[in-house]
Amino acid sequence: MHSDDRAPAPTDAFDPAEAAHLAELGQQLRVDSVRAAAAAGSGHPTSSMSAADLMAVLLARHLRYDFANPGHPGNDRFVLSKGHASPLLYAAYKAAGAIDDQELLTFREHGSRLEGHPTPRRLPWVETATGSLGQGLPVGVGIALSGKRLEKAPYRVWVLCGDSELAEGSVWEAAEQASFEHLDNLTAIVDVNRLGQRGETRHGHDLDAYARRFKAFGWHTVEVDGHDTEAIERALGEASSTVGQPAVVLARTLKGRGVAAAEDKEGLHGKPLKDAEEAIAELGGERDLRVEVGGPREAPERPAPRIGEPELPRWDKGEEAATRDAYGAALAALGTARGDVVALDGEVSDSTRAEAFAKEHPERFFECYIAEQQLIASAVGLAARGWVPYASTFAAFLSRAYDFVRMAAVSDSGLNVVGSHAGVSIGQDGPSQMGLEDLAMFRAVHGSTVLYPCDANQTAKLVAGMADLTGIRYLRTSRGKGPVLYGPDEEFPVGGSKVLRSSDEDRLTLVAAGVTVHEALKAADELAREGVAVRVVDLYSVKPVDRETLRRAASETGCLLTVEDHHEEGGLGDAVASAFDDGAPSPRLVRLGVRSMPGSASPEEQLREAGIDAASIVASARLLTEQGVPG
Repeated sequence: MHSDDRAPAPTDAFDPAEAAHLAELGQQLRVDSVRAAAAAGSGHPTSSMSAADLMAVLLARHLRYDFANPGHPGNDRFVLSKGHASPLLYAAYKAAGAIDDQELLTFREHGSRLEGHPTPRRLPWVETATGSLGQGLPVGVGIALSGKRLEKAPYRVWVLCGDSELAEGSVWEAAEQASFEHLDNLTAIVDVNRLGQRGETRHGHDLDAYARRFKAFGWHTVEVDGHDTEAIERALGEASSTVGQPAVVLARTLKGRGVAAAEDKEGLHGKPLKDAEEAIAELGGERDLRVEVGGPREAPERPAPRIGEPELPRWDKGEEAATRDAYGAALAALGTARGDVVALDGEVSDSTRAEAFAKEHPERFFECYIAEQQLIASAVGLAARGWVPYASTFAAFLSRAYDFVRMAAVSDSGLNVVGSHAGVSIGQDGPSQMGLEDLAMFRAVHGSTVLYPCDANQTAKLVAGMADLTGIRYLRTSRGKGPVLYGPDEEFPVGGSKVLRSSDEDRLTLVAAGVTVHEALKAADELAREGVAVRVVDLYSVKPVDRETLRRAASETGCLLTVEDHHEEGGLGDAVASAFDDGAPSPRLVRLGVRSMPGSASPEEQLREAGIDAASIVASARLLTEQGVPG
């Protein structure tokens, strides 16, 4: 290992001795994959064995990486998209001297860094968590975008894929994005070993079937025998010298290569070999070859990004403004203050208002078109390179990308996700456009933050504050305009809330967020005219929730009534209930939410139909306080 600029170039002489050495290295990687899985009693050695020669040539001849300095700006980036083949990755780490044999044999043990599927939480050389197939190439596109458009760095991005995962639509979203962006710093290597988990893949060993698809998306394709090290060397050299388009090496391989009892046999996926010692002997026994991995290319250290206080837009109390408008304006201001902020959108930036950022900072804006999986994957890749991404689309469409959000949390990735046009309050567009599940989705993500502002100044402050949070951060914005309730200097700490109406005579607490805050205030004013005092809490931080304020309200008023423009399951009501899930005395809790399937109607009609408008809140409050209808 070294970090200078010396490395064997693809044009270096490749004599028979070198070919034999690489074949031996491939055998070592197979043996160590078998040994690791045998020690664990589980794992995927056969999927590792098929790609061993591909990994051997990449590691010894093409990868430029300093394992002692994984943050080096000139390091190539490697993504194991077929994450179940982790024994191969760990065997490669051993060959490079990054781990030793003792650690290799802790594979899958409790507390080991060598998890069943690799994650950057444990290993500094892993770019992103994989294991949910079809995600490595999309995230690799995000990393390559950073290298080409933002860092302007010389590193290459290598992604090792399996053939089974090419059935995933996300792979083809990535293929089109990479071609459109001319990512000639990206090479995909596909291990076409024919066998999936339960039998043959859709196209088996038909390399041309895969080549036609990649060519149709504008990729340069190379077909190769994946067990011929000299042919692999030429293929990787051709791929890395391709200009103006991404390249893919399609390698015909055999699962379980080198062991007669396992080679190209069905029914062995995810199982250690039955007789590991016999298999190791058949593969030529244990070896201890070491690889001098080529050092990173020369690249200047990235300067520290400009991070200043943004001059956020300001609105006066009583003005009418949409929170989506405030998001766009605040994001543009944040981009001016911070050079590490980037924005992505799914071809709805005129609606989400991310276009404000695109106009002011076009070099840091990424249009992902109607490809929500690639939208989030690009954000994950950019975050892996140290950027602070804000990814926006309609809240309803984020459900298509939810697995990428889930896996981003596994990676400990820092993402800001913004869903606009949430709830029935969008009006006539109907239920296909209404995000009614998004709060539940994002509340369920490990370590997430979920925010739902009700006015423009609150939105602007939360947009800026999100940049310094960790994990997955979700902000829900609304389509229609609403009155500005807060002054521009008000602060909104995450985990807090705002009490907008309160007295010693309160008989009920209305808990709302976003559009329903305004309905709750109207209802409170109507009830006050009837002589019924109610408290109103703006629960803008849905996760983490303000337990202290909610418990105080429960103690002092006896009853909480939640009102949300969201399905009842998993949203605001459940967030409020969670404030009492540690054994604290639970209050009477009543929930108003969207219980039926909406149709097309005006925003006002939608709120009324769903039973979450001011009149519905008043009616519920009367029943709860036993007032009945006045007059």
